[in-house]
Amino acid sequence: YGFESARLPDGSSSHFLAMELVEGEDLAERLKRGSIPVDEAVAIAMRVAEALEEAHEKGIVHRDLKPANVKLTPEGKVKVLDFGLAKAWSGNDDPLSGSAPALSQSPTLARTGTAAGLILGTAAYMSPEQARGELLDPRTDLFSFGLVLYEMATGKQAFSGRTSALLFDAILHRDPTAPSRINPELSPAVEQIIRKATEKD
Repeated sequence: YGFESARLPDGSSSHFLAMELVEGEDLAERLKRGSIPVDEAVAIAMRVAEALEEAHEKGIVHRDLKPANVKLTPEGKVKVLDFGLAKAWSGNDDPLSGSAPALSQSPTLARTGTAAGLILGTAAYMSPEQARGELLDPRTDLFSFGLVLYEMATGKQAFSGRTSALLFDAILHRDPTAPSRINPELSPAVEQIIRKATEKD
């Protein structure tokens, strides 16, 4: 990976990004066929958790974890992709301090760039603090991880709504249907992990 510069035939230069091509289908494509068997879902979830742990240890918060950003390779590897909305986290940023985040740290949902005070990410997979536009730390990724695991285990999104506002309302004020009610074969241990990861506080 890297930022490269190339000399063109006319003598000018051009800059470009060189990135890895990851073959395979993403988790969103796989979920179109329904829920994933529990053992397979747990194996995928473990790889995603390891990727998040590595990012968090390096001070990076992904902020847009969702099935479309998880790739399942033909060799059976699991890769977390698209760190385009990721943010460096120093560990000194304390969202529990009660101080409001600086507007320059507020993310955006806009496709054309950033704008202060707006929300960044994919609404259906946002944490409550992300939906409120608050300062984020690695826990926001853990909430999104819980929503991805919920969807793998049940074949359904934990929160739904026709608009982003309705999704935000559900994320902020409602609990998802218990996953075991949708998938009775789900083990209590996996359900407990989902419940813990998707706690609103």
